Amino acid sequence: MVDQRLIPINVPADDAPCVDTKCLDVLWFQVGGTICNLRCHHCFISCSPENDKFGFMSLETCLRYLEQSRALGVREYYFTGGEPFANPEICDILEAALRYGPVTVLTNATLMRERTLSRLAELDRATPYSMEIRVSLDGYSAEMNDPIRGEGTFDLAMKGTRQLVECGFLPIMTITRTWCGDDDAVLAGFRKLLADIGYARPRLKILPLIKLGAEVERTSGYCAESHLTKCMMAEYDQSNLVCHNARLVTSKGIWVCPILLDADEARMGDSLAETVRPYPLRHQACLTCYQFGAICSNAAGAASATTDA
Repeated sequence: MVDQRLIPINVPADDAPCVDTKCLDVLWFQVGGTICNLRCHHCFISCSPENDKFGFMSLETCLRYLEQSRALGVREYYFTGGEPFANPEICDILEAALRYGPVTVLTNATLMRERTLSRLAELDRATPYSMEIRVSLDGYSAEMNDPIRGEGTFDLAMKGTRQLVECGFLPIMTITRTWCGDDDAVLAGFRKLLADIGYARPRLKILPLIKLGAEVERTSGYCAESHLTKCMMAEYDQSNLVCHNARLVTSKGIWVCPILLDADEARMGDSLAETVRPYPLRHQACLTCYQFGAICSNAAGAASATTDA
């Protein structure tokens, strides 16, 4: 049983500072739902093969939100889960999205079948927009990665990463900071690992831990005092927050951001237009975004910057 002290606590909405959303530049799709072939012990929405709280998004549903996004001026699209490549319609969905703008797919790279890779390469060649692939890997060895992501996942993810590189992609390797000590040593380990598979100048992105979901049981949740205040937001640049100009669409409606999928009160509606409004930053995880910037995005300055290593 989870210690009741570790369950996320929300401050009353009237007491919380608000992010002032006036337009949408970015749209996230929970295209894989909460369904994943892995059971990562730090997953902040506890994705697994059995977690069907949110199901796969259909091509039809994605098309509806893509068309709504055009009217609102959305310029960039992210696809996440769960595992997006578990969704049997993912390549058709990406093809549709690439008619609207640049696309990023977040994946564990363990389901990179040959037909999927061939289709991705075809889409990348055919589109005038960029298609980024972000690969989650939490160690530069099986001994470092597999206790977090599951036995055998290191070898599978490295195979998928090598295949992506061979297809001409430059995947953004996304690493959650589960270690203590020197980041430079860890980054050096990743550089060597990736150089050995032919990825000589990898892009590396370190993310902070989000103390929700499975991470609560692995280590701990947020302390009761972990909240934003109106005073803290007084001189803060709100553009550092994903919720300032982005929303998350799911199989069950629209949420304020990808991190708060398990927070029912973070559901904002069924149409994109109705979600372009202020939102109270009442959740403990909002403090992590405040501290580290727009951690979900590819933008430089988000967590550790996404750069050529």
